[in-house]
Amino acid sequence: SDSRQLRLVDGGSPCAGRVEILQQSSWGSICDDSWDLSDAHVVCRQLGCGVALEATISAHFGEGSGPIWLDELNCTGEETHVWQCPSQSWGQHNCSHKEDAGVICSEFLALRLVSEDQEYAGCLEVFYNNTWGSVCHSPMDAMTLSMICRQLGCGDTGTLDFLVPSREGSRPRWVDGIHCRETDTSFWQCTSDPWKHQSCSSKEEAHITCTESPQLRLVNGGSRCEGRVEILHQHSWGTVCHNNWDLKDADVVCRQMGCGVAFNALPYAQFGLGSGPIWLTDLACTGKEDYLWKCPVLGQGENNCRHSKDAGVICSGMVSAFSNT
Repeated sequence: SDSRQLRLVDGGSPCAGRVEILQQSSWGSICDDSWDLSDAHVVCRQLGCGVALEATISAHFGEGSGPIWLDELNCTGEETHVWQCPSQSWGQHNCSHKEDAGVICSEFLALRLVSEDQEYAGCLEVFYNNTWGSVCHSPMDAMTLSMICRQLGCGDTGTLDFLVPSREGSRPRWVDGIHCRETDTSFWQCTSDPWKHQSCSSKEEAHITCTESPQLRLVNGGSRCEGRVEILHQHSWGTVCHNNWDLKDADVVCRQMGCGVAFNALPYAQFGLGSGPIWLTDLACTGKEDYLWKCPVLGQGENNCRHSKDAGVICSGMVSAFSNT
């Protein structure tokens, strides 16, 4: 049993999710037949995640894949490893992955931004000890704010808003002194002061606005250096209209993508129709700009386009793909 491992998957935290066991070099799940808090307690304690708050059934955290290693578990709750509990033999079950068992442990942590009208801004809250509470803003440097926004899927940079009035009502203010380092891959790895029920005053709660830097990609071209031009802006991938689209515009795209210079600036959705917004039209690049969105726009740039006019490029970075022909 020394080689066996235990993990929780798809719960957004190391302490919540679908229960999976590594056995015989394969990760597999546990069937929810007879699954209860006594079984879940063993899992949480084994993972150092406190005690079980909930024993979830019916693939609450999604269906796993691979073997279903255990069924009909009957733990007392005192075992040190879940595979020490009475059960059917390894791999013996009458279940499907729709019955995968999960747990929510007391040390489960989750993040959210709370706001009445904004999706990517608000008061930062953390779920800890079965209760949502706020987070204190000291010191929260740029790296820490970036980690928080990326963990939330809200962008890659963040700013603190100190002009938001204090919220009414009583709630825990769980933690202060959060500091994320370059080596941290998750918010939960960042250092902080000790967690306690009141770590700061209500005036020191962290209010964060997350933003996303625009990104560029080429789609449906068979290579990263040719395709339909798409820009990520305001959390949506969208296209560029071919009005006034020429080699100078395409040169900016190719250089920004690290794909050399433009061979061709293609109109009329020659790499297929995109979807989502049409972010730019009537571009008038000089060809020297670092980013496509820094190019001048002719007139008012009014968008009277459809995706049948999506712009595309073929860059010289494609040469290697044809060098033997």
